[in-house]
Amino acid sequence: MVYYIADSAVFIMGKDIDPPQTITVVSVVDELISKEASMCFDLAREAGLKVEVPDVIHRDDVLKIAIKSRDCDELSSTDIDILAKALEYKDDSTLLTDDYAVQNVAKMMGIRVMPVVQKKIRDVILWEKQCTGCRKNFDSGDVCPICGSPMKKRRKRKI
Repeated sequence: MVYYIADSAVFIMGKDIDPPQTITVVSVVDELISKEASMCFDLAREAGLKVEVPDVIHRDDVLKIAIKSRDCDELSSTDIDILAKALEYKDDSTLLTDDYAVQNVAKMMGIRVMPVVQKKIRDVILWEKQCTGCRKNFDSGDVCPICGSPMKKRRKRKI
């Protein structure tokens, strides 16, 4: 059986899903600000949507990959939970999300991804930080340790 792991975008955009085959995580509820999104979630839950807590071991695995791709600054706790749950059901699941950082990490972990509304990412990208002043490249940080200028995220390479 194929399971769909639903990110908050599924409920925010009101996407039609098959609730008995769909799983989400508890922290998704915190991202549902509008009444419409909350109602969509509640209706899906009444129809059989499963709400589960991700395994801590899988969260750690997600964080390792996110650090490697340098997407960890872009991922919320909910994003990490969703990725951990998708990793738990890896061979039998498809992750439903529009978040590009989540898609990037998911593809690195071999998780199938289906976008909710937006386009799917084409390439897996590794990121780095570049100083806006001296133009030196670093793995992380917001302020350049050399000149003190702010740093911006830029693509290091495609995988």
